[in-house]
Amino acid sequence: MSASPSDGDLRQLLSTTKTVALVGASANPERDSHSVMAYLLEQGYSVHPVNPGLAGQTLLGQPVYASLADVPAPVDMVDIFRNSEAAGGVVDDALAQNERLGLRSIWMQLDVINPTAAAKAEAAGLQVVMDRCPKIDIPRLGLDRKVRVFP
Repeated sequence: MSASPSDGDLRQLLSTTKTVALVGASANPERDSHSVMAYLLEQGYSVHPVNPGLAGQTLLGQPVYASLADVPAPVDMVDIFRNSEAAGGVVDDALAQNERLGLRSIWMQLDVINPTAAAKAEAAGLQVVMDRCPKIDIPRLGLDRKVRVFP
């Protein structure tokens, strides 16, 4: 799959992903990373929030980890809520942890575009999505399956 996948590739990726490490998770309900995390949990995904400033706390009922190195394995997807430049370091961290995590994909959120990082991840055999949001693509592709509700 290329960093600009077809709808069929996206449908396959989102249907087979079960566990997500969400890097850049925020406790602020106004932030996109917070609402996307809540949406993914509602959809039945297991989500591990990653944010060094919130490590040891819980976010939407999930323990927050300081780094990908702290996330319990396995993780299918790393969802990156960092700027395009910082995404490179996140991908490097993900690749360094890949043997332990068993990653299948890297997802860079809207406006996060890093072709160099994408090429590294693809060279390591991972599927890559850039400049997209699963909270938009899941319902657009008819994959919405709300299984959990938050108050």
